[in-house]
Amino acid sequence: MTGRFPSQGFDDQASGPGAASHGDGPDPSGEGRPKRSHRATKSEIPAAREVPDADTGTAPGEVLPEGLARAVEDFAEHLRLERGLSEHTVRGYTGDVTAALRHLASRPTARRSADTDGRDVTLADLDLAALRSWLAAGGVEGPASRGAAGRRPARRTTVARRAAAARAFTAWAARTGRAATDPGARLASPRAHRRLPAVLRADQAAAALDNAAAGAAEHHPVALRDHLLLELLYATGIRVSELCGLDVDDVDDGRRTLRVLGKGAKERTVVYGGPAAAALDAWRADGRPHLAVAGSPPALLLGARGGRLDPRIARTVVHDAAQSVPGAPDIAPHGLRHSAATHLLEGGADLRSVQELLGHASPATTQLYTHVTADRLRAVHDSAHPRA
Repeated sequence: MTGRFPSQGFDDQASGPGAASHGDGPDPSGEGRPKRSHRATKSEIPAAREVPDADTGTAPGEVLPEGLARAVEDFAEHLRLERGLSEHTVRGYTGDVTAALRHLASRPTARRSADTDGRDVTLADLDLAALRSWLAAGGVEGPASRGAAGRRPARRTTVARRAAAARAFTAWAARTGRAATDPGARLASPRAHRRLPAVLRADQAAAALDNAAAGAAEHHPVALRDHLLLELLYATGIRVSELCGLDVDDVDDGRRTLRVLGKGAKERTVVYGGPAAAALDAWRADGRPHLAVAGSPPALLLGARGGRLDPRIARTVVHDAAQSVPGAPDIAPHGLRHSAATHLLEGGADLRSVQELLGHASPATTQLYTHVTADRLRAVHDSAHPRA
C-alpha cells in the first residue's frame, strides 16, 4: 500500500489549455499573500443589488433603492478596512443585510410612508418591526417562493447569524449618522445550538498521517506537499486559510514555530513537532523546487502549477486522508483542527494554551472542546472516584 490519496498526482495535476486552474496558478505579481492592509476599490465591493437571497422569501435580483444599495457598499468597506474581516465574512454579512433591506423595501407600510413623502425607502424606515418581520419571513429554508412545499424551519444558527448581521449593520448606521436610532439593539435572536464537532480519535489521526507518509516516501512533489499539509494542520490546529496563506519566511526552523496571519489580520505564533519538521524538510528539499515556476509567489505550499495552494485542494486532501482510514469520520480541515484541540486537552494541556494556539478571541469558543472530552472525564471518574 502506497498510501497515496486520490488527489495526489491526479486531481491536482491538470495541465494544458483546457485545464481548470482551481485558483492555484502562478501569480504574475509574485504576491500571492494577502496584504495586511488593503484599500478596497469600489470595483472590489460586490454590488448590493446583485446579492442573491434564496432563503428569505424575497425575489432574487430585486433592485434596492440607490440609497440603501450605497449603504450596503459602505458597510462592506467598513467591514474590510476598519474591522479587517475576511472576504467570506464580508459576503455573509452583506448578503444578510441586503436581504433585510430588500424585505424592508417590499413592506407595504414602508412603501406607503415613502410614497407619502415622495421618496424612496431609506434607512429611516428600518425599525424593529421591520427587522422582526424579516427574520420571521426568513424563518424557513427551501424554495424561495412563499408557501412552497418542502420548506422547513430555519436552523437556530441561521436565524442567530442573520440577527447578528442586522445588529452590526444598524449599530454602524447609527454610529456613522446614517440612521437616527439603532433598532437592532433591541433585536433578540435564539441562542445558537453548538453541536459537538466530528473529530478523529488519536489512533485514526495517526493512521491518516502514516498513510500520507507512506505516499510521501515515493518522493512525488504533490505527495510530499500533502503529507506536510496534514502534519501542519494536525500539529498546529491552524485554519486552512491560515495554512494556505503561509510564506516560506513564516517558518522559524530553530524554534519550530510558524508566524500565522489569522482572523482580523491578527498575527500569532504556533508551534509544531518533530514529524511536521521532518515533513517540512522533505517538502522544501524535494517537493517545492519541482513545483515552483518563474512566477511563483513566496508561498510555503504550492499548487501543481506553481501558484499558492488553493484551500479547495487542501480540503480534498483532508477528505481523502480521512477516507483512507477505515471507520474514521469524513472530516474537513476544520475537523482536523477540532481533532488537534481535543487531543491536546485529553493530553493534559490547559485551556488557555489551547486558546492561544487556535487563535480564539474568547475562551468560550475553546471551551467547546471540553465537551468533546466528556468520555475521558467519565473514564477518570469511574477509575478514581470511590463511589463511581
